[in-house]
Amino acid sequence: MEKRPIGSLSVSIVGLGCNNFGWRVDAAATERIVHAALDAGINFFDTADIYGGTKSEEFLGRALGSRRAEVVIATKFGMAVDDRRKGAKSDYVRRAVEDSLRRLGTDRIDLYQLHQPDPSVPIGDTLEALDGLVRAGKVREIGCSNFSSKQIRQAETAVRPGAARFVSLQNEYSLLHRDPESGVLSECLQRGIAFLPYFPLGSGLLTGKYRQGQPAPPGTRLTSGGRFSGRLEGPNMDLVELLAQFAATRGRTLLDLAISWLVAQPAVASVIPGATSPEQVRANAAAAGWCLTADELAAVDTIVPPPL
Repeated sequence: MEKRPIGSLSVSIVGLGCNNFGWRVDAAATERIVHAALDAGINFFDTADIYGGTKSEEFLGRALGSRRAEVVIATKFGMAVDDRRKGAKSDYVRRAVEDSLRRLGTDRIDLYQLHQPDPSVPIGDTLEALDGLVRAGKVREIGCSNFSSKQIRQAETAVRPGAARFVSLQNEYSLLHRDPESGVLSECLQRGIAFLPYFPLGSGLLTGKYRQGQPAPPGTRLTSGGRFSGRLEGPNMDLVELLAQFAATRGRTLLDLAISWLVAQPAVASVIPGATSPEQVRANAAAAGWCLTADELAAVDTIVPPPL
């Protein structure tokens, strides 16, 4: 599989989002999914300390086992694990990385990401703590998530000469959520920051499982209530149908379109869909094989226009 850079790291253009591990997927199923990903040429695994109530990191580390050296592990800190473990203060950064290293069963984290901005802490303080982790060999590269263009610029300004800087940004981005095109992606390109789209399949809407006039499959994220259930209503399904028809006229699936379209965006380093089965991992990995032409990209824009 093609690889692209994130700082000094080299990652597969399709990675594996590990947010299902420890929540929708147990340890045994995690191992099957991880090994299917490795067999499909995926070397990039993205998790976070909060995923699965901290179990995602543990299950991922256990599943990788002796194959740890083959992969790039990304994890995150900053969102609340509990009332005491949260935020981006220097002392917590140092505690959080030790907790993640222990759960992952590794001596280094390849990409350590601030999960969200912490307005109570100057970004320069957080960057200084992260630079200390890089210098200590506990972290190879650092990144951020859920940052705006302005926050990226503030972080760049706060970096001391010669110190570690954010080399990646992870924000929501998909055919159904093109907000990063309003400045964030161009900021990343200008500064050489790799972009990692989360929810690349629109929380499942772009997998092809949900079609107009057909009952939604039971037991999926979008049918189990909660924060994602509303996505099956309104104009989303009209767009999904149009995108699926566009892909079908070219002998492709909606999944192929969703992943290959993101791969075609210049700032994107790796697309990181989640998976709950080995079959999903293999399908996601194979979906990146469509090299969309300029005309095809323009046609997609007529279906789902970019933000003004």
